Amino acid sequence: MSDIALNGLVISESATPLPEGVTLPIYMDNHATTPMDPRVLEAMLPYFGKIFGNAASRNHQFGWEAEQAVDKAREQVAKLIGASAKEIIFTSGATESNNLAIKGIAEMYREKGNHIITQTTEHKAVLDTCKKLEKMGYRVTYLEVQADGLISMDDLKAAMTPDTILVSIMFANNEIGVIQPVEEIGKLCHERGVIFHTDGVQAVGKIPVDVQKMNIDVLSLTAHKIYGPKGVGALYVRRRNPRVQITEQINGGGHERGMRSGTLNVPGIVGLGAACEIAGAEMEAEAKRQTELRDYLKAKFENALDYVHVNGNMEHHLPGNLNMSFVYVEGESLLMGINDVAVSSGSACTSATLEPSYVLKALGLGDDVAHSSIRFGLGRFNNKAEVDYVSDKIIHVVKHLREMSPLYEMVKEGIDLSKIEWAAH
Repeated sequence: MSDIALNGLVISESATPLPEGVTLPIYMDNHATTPMDPRVLEAMLPYFGKIFGNAASRNHQFGWEAEQAVDKAREQVAKLIGASAKEIIFTSGATESNNLAIKGIAEMYREKGNHIITQTTEHKAVLDTCKKLEKMGYRVTYLEVQADGLISMDDLKAAMTPDTILVSIMFANNEIGVIQPVEEIGKLCHERGVIFHTDGVQAVGKIPVDVQKMNIDVLSLTAHKIYGPKGVGALYVRRRNPRVQITEQINGGGHERGMRSGTLNVPGIVGLGAACEIAGAEMEAEAKRQTELRDYLKAKFENALDYVHVNGNMEHHLPGNLNMSFVYVEGESLLMGINDVAVSSGSACTSATLEPSYVLKALGLGDDVAHSSIRFGLGRFNNKAEVDYVSDKIIHVVKHLREMSPLYEMVKEGIDLSKIEWAAH
């Protein structure tokens, strides 16, 4: 038997053997990154050894073999999102794709206008890029989200001006799993002659994405969120109706039709292609399985604990995402109590201070509730036995932590905490 010391409280862990299907530590942080699928690694291995050519070397067999592998991967990526292979640009990942899309469009269409619209809950790769453009004289509107994490289409319409050249709204949120009305946003943008970019990192490979049907002009994606390798991604750029042009951000060599120079990462690109093909083939069944696991996990918490609630709209939601607040419990303390489980808390550690997540704050949550939030990211390799182990452990730790919480005790006694005047020391 082992014990965990937590805020002076010792929580005893059972010495009973682990259930079948459970191996510690358990990984449930699949929005941060995913483990590589063995089938993806198998596809990549030849390109680390025998097939080592430069895809830009077009005068011998070594280069031709590498180029063929890249062409195949381009087809695999395109097929997953309903694009054509000529519309796929390979990058080092979604952060570069977002930078290339937003800066490249801003620069290319500068004479048409200087106004960009995004939302407050975007990934930092979009927010920081927009802040950089503001310093260069562009105007950026940051749409607030509603309490469920969705933007208001009325707000988007009202924000558009004749100077608007780009709308960048993420497909699905990395923290709360909320899926935006992408097709509706794209339709509005096309009616107004505005380019629509979406950060599709969390959506591609998990839910159906069709860039034609959804009126998406530019889309960022990455391999490591869909069981592929890190350090490789892609940008979809529409070629017709409308044809989107992007100013390159990296110069030298004119690779990727001049939009992104640099020797191609052939093994990584092969891995991205394989990951996309597997995701496309298994998406429907896998989404159903993950949704069932997520709903089972949610129900276990709601049946065993009071003062828990889900963050984000559950109707428009990623299959494997569950972001829950365990009120009257400090999220970091909860994580310490489940140190053999990988999940994320609703706090971000920046410059030695613990700040609540800006995404959760944007939903209108107070600091205390945001700090009590945990993001569960279920993935391809999680199973029901793991969900049982993790939920039972969290329920156990939450109950113990609340036993020490004077606030929880007061609430249980019916005291309205909002009416208490706290003495200052």
